[in-house]
Amino acid sequence: MKTQTDHALQLILDAKHHDPFAFLGLHQEGKKHVFRTFAPHANKISLKVDSDWIELKRSHHHGLYEWQGNQAPVTPCLLKIQTDQQETITEDTYSFQPVLSETDMHLFGEGQLNQAYTSFGSRIMEHQGVKGTRFSVWAPNAERVSVVGNFNQWDGRINPMRIRGSSGIWELFIPNLGENELYKFEIRNRHTGAIIVKTDPYAQAYEAKPGNAAKVIPASQHQWQDDTWLSQRAKYDWLHSPFNCYEAHLGSWKRNSDGEFLTYRELADQLVPYLVEMGYTHIELLPITEHPLNESWGYQTTGYFAATNRFGTPDDLRYFVDTCHKANIGVILDWVPGHFPKDDWALARFDGTALYEHEDPRLGEHQDWGTYIFNYGRNEVRNFLVSSAYFWLKEFHIDGLRVDAVASMLYLDYSRKEGQWIPNKYGGRENLEAIDFFRQLNTLVHKDFPGALTIAEESTAWPAVSRPVYVGGLGFSMKWNMGWMNDTLSYMENDPVHRRYHHDKLTFGQLYAYSENFVLPFSHDEVVHGKKSLLDKMPGDAWQKFANLRLLYTFQTTHPGKKLNFMGNEFAQGREWSVNQSLDWHLLESDWHQGVQRASHDLNEIYLNSPALYDLDFESSGFQWIDCHDSDQSVISYIRRARDGSFLVIVLNFTPVLRTGYRVGVPQSGFYREIFNSDAPCYGGSNQGNGSGLNSEALAWMNQPHSVLMTIPPLAGVILSI
Repeated sequence: MKTQTDHALQLILDAKHHDPFAFLGLHQEGKKHVFRTFAPHANKISLKVDSDWIELKRSHHHGLYEWQGNQAPVTPCLLKIQTDQQETITEDTYSFQPVLSETDMHLFGEGQLNQAYTSFGSRIMEHQGVKGTRFSVWAPNAERVSVVGNFNQWDGRINPMRIRGSSGIWELFIPNLGENELYKFEIRNRHTGAIIVKTDPYAQAYEAKPGNAAKVIPASQHQWQDDTWLSQRAKYDWLHSPFNCYEAHLGSWKRNSDGEFLTYRELADQLVPYLVEMGYTHIELLPITEHPLNESWGYQTTGYFAATNRFGTPDDLRYFVDTCHKANIGVILDWVPGHFPKDDWALARFDGTALYEHEDPRLGEHQDWGTYIFNYGRNEVRNFLVSSAYFWLKEFHIDGLRVDAVASMLYLDYSRKEGQWIPNKYGGRENLEAIDFFRQLNTLVHKDFPGALTIAEESTAWPAVSRPVYVGGLGFSMKWNMGWMNDTLSYMENDPVHRRYHHDKLTFGQLYAYSENFVLPFSHDEVVHGKKSLLDKMPGDAWQKFANLRLLYTFQTTHPGKKLNFMGNEFAQGREWSVNQSLDWHLLESDWHQGVQRASHDLNEIYLNSPALYDLDFESSGFQWIDCHDSDQSVISYIRRARDGSFLVIVLNFTPVLRTGYRVGVPQSGFYREIFNSDAPCYGGSNQGNGSGLNSEALAWMNQPHSVLMTIPPLAGVILSI
């Protein structure tokens, strides 16, 4: 008849033991002390008892070693292990007490462990006076979970983990295991017995592709030098400050001479000075969280706590961020909590069940993208995502998160036909759990990271996206204005002769411009997948295309709302963006492309130095139409104002017709300097304009007490300042 010991041994041998600590390690059985260790690759093992090494008995040919004695050895027990290759002295893994606190596990279960990344994944630490690495993972439907890696020949029998009660959390401290070790979790599902090998969801580094094992990394050695920046950010009045963001994909901004990626440090040396030179205030990085496929642009994330190793180490990224901050450039991270890929080695069906996603595909699958949707109603999943946000803001000093695909998270019927979605408990299409997630996320960010921004990519009319949670909003700082972007580009793509019939696309945005804190984006999404580059969207011959583009940027810069442009827009990239090659920097050998870049630079400089263009972006008092009705000539004019009373007059001509003797109303008398003219010859224009400026006349016009008689260049914008 099999004894209880035989049964436990068989479970160890079969890698099925749910509680290996109940059998392995040191135990008292009757009056005897019993020690067991399972080491199938060892030839001989000795146990330190007092000052003596006692050889253990190999009690099973597969590798179980045992000792019995009257006197207990000191814990954690010390072993001498001999293999064909070497002799190693190390503490026994199963002699250690648990590491994770009951408080941490309780908070995790409640969805309130904001820094869960310090409790989960791998962490080099000292435990019970011994250095090693603690591993922990959430897998509630597992019968057994093991840490596997080179250190145990990827054998799931050797390092089974400890289950912590009913929490679904497994942990293991492996002594004398250090940095750069590769590892995964081998999981046996308790319902099916299926064996699944998964990479660590909380890993902070992974091996280079095509491999996907997690990597144990040491604590950061980077010495931050951005105290001044962070102190100023905490007092940052972003509502009334300039925000001019350069959206960049680090792998294709520029490549080295061999066509390889620039490193984070090389980007710090090349990209950051360019941002400063061009006059940007922020950079938004397309996702740099680890992802297996370049062509996903980073939006199919598999490592929510890991900076992609394509460009270097985590500390190299910290150097890049630090360099940005020393140059007064804020760093926004494009963050993707809306979906994750189905790769079988990552989050998908992590413990053999729909753990991070929903079981029902009507809730759990994105049909458009072939990905899974997070289960925001599950505390542990929400905690995973909130902790990821916290990680980037705290550990990398990121200044804000641009949250991708918010609309897809808010609506249960997003991109679904009738019958393909499940209503909420009230019968509606709103995803109540996602709403709660956003409110928790935004409340946390604004509380714990003063001055940090959260920016929603949200393409619908969902109300109060960028309004505080305490007034019923979702709590984002700002929201991309997709309506303005779509209307503006649709208008610009019309031949100028037809624009008079679409004049409302220029003016309609003012009807809702102050309902949210808007960012005006010309992003990467507008220059891919057959949409053509911004330059190529413009109608007309070559001269008109470049003139239209300079006019477009003038409209964006002077329109209420913060600014965002994708890399390459600023010098009129000619082709669509490709993730697998550098931008076409050689185009700057052309005067026309140089002209667009120079115009972008000058507009950025005027924007930075003109409170009228940013101070009241989110208030109607910062904008006033002079004339929005001249559709016949496709001309609009308006005033931008700041709280200090300063103002600018903007006049835009969307036809290739030179307008002379065009009267424009102005709010006060004086000399109006022409501080910008997109038709200037240095930009590639035709050099039509108003010289140094214009004297106003005491002739009321367009509901203004004074007016100026001006020349409006073809396909151009003019900015006047008194």
